[in-house]
Amino acid sequence: MPTPQLPPVSGPEGPLRAVAPAPVTRPRAVLFDFSGTLFQVRSYEDRIRAALPGPVGEREMDAILTSLEAGLSDPAVIEAQHARDVSSTAHRHAFTTWYASAPALAPFASVLYDQLRSPEHWLPYVDAERTLAELDARGIALGVVSDVGWDLRPTFARHGLDRWFGSWVHSYEHDTEKPDPRLFGHACAELGVAPADTLMVGDHPAKDGGAASAGLRAYVLPGGAAPGAVRGLRAVLRLVEGPH
Repeated sequence: MPTPQLPPVSGPEGPLRAVAPAPVTRPRAVLFDFSGTLFQVRSYEDRIRAALPGPVGEREMDAILTSLEAGLSDPAVIEAQHARDVSSTAHRHAFTTWYASAPALAPFASVLYDQLRSPEHWLPYVDAERTLAELDARGIALGVVSDVGWDLRPTFARHGLDRWFGSWVHSYEHDTEKPDPRLFGHACAELGVAPADTLMVGDHPAKDGGAASAGLRAYVLPGGAAPGAVRGLRAVLRLVEGPH
């Protein structure tokens, strides 16, 4: 695995030792995050209605969602999120603890988690397929680097999006989480490209943007895109065109 080229030590004003700027070259590879970048899980309303045995009215649904919101500040839920993505066991515990913080969902926490792992509950963004196809046509190597607790390949395969990827880096298989440089370095090694020739695309400033500390370039999308929406992935095509 290539050793990531870490940035020079900096003081408040900039690098302590001046270095020549690296030439800006056309990326040879693009790494993508999963959730919130290429895919989004179906709405909580849809998943809750699928999990509960009886009909759920609007007032009841609003109360359940309010309980889930309140659960995000529950100390037990917050504690369960610590190192959530370093193992499949920790990942399941983190999510089922949160689901169970809503009293109406507590008996169905495992059902909701199984939904989360199920390919049919995930929707690719509208512009994902065309963007990936065009990157592949341009000779750009593609990989996935995701903080996750299960294998993502069946989800990509269900939607016909797996065929373009040459590297799959799941955090739970490496006992660590982004922005650990080892995850990005592993993907680069599998694709046979240097970190400096690689672009990381995601939606989390610290985790995905942290790829820059491993010597990659990074492009961070704004959060909050709804399932099945246009994500703005076409901008990635401009980023791989190279300097003008």
